[in-house]
Amino acid sequence: MNQENLQQGVHLYFYCHLRAKHDGMLLSEWLLQQAKQHGLGGGSVFRAIAGFGRHGVLHEEQFFELADDLPIKIEFLLREDQAELLLQLVHAAGVDATYAWSPATYAVIGKH
Repeated sequence: MNQENLQQGVHLYFYCHLRAKHDGMLLSEWLLQQAKQHGLGGGSVFRAIAGFGRHGVLHEEQFFELADDLPIKIEFLLREDQAELLLQLVHAAGVDATYAWSPATYAVIGKH
């Protein structure tokens, strides 16, 4: 592995439900939009096949009435200052979501 390209940063994860909204748009889209508007690193959205959160309600694909509100994870790989900015934006907007922050070492492979 080429050690000279490695960067230290943050893996920032947000957890919510697929249909969670903020300012009239899906929360996942709102988070991605905020990151893009502020020139932060890329983000991705992943849908779970099952899960439960702080309220203890199990959401699974097999239960038709709950399948439309499956858990999702929105994640970003950012420098620490970028992660702090995104969290400030989320907090200032009054978003209701759970997040996790973990240190990350990353690099870009190939042409950039």
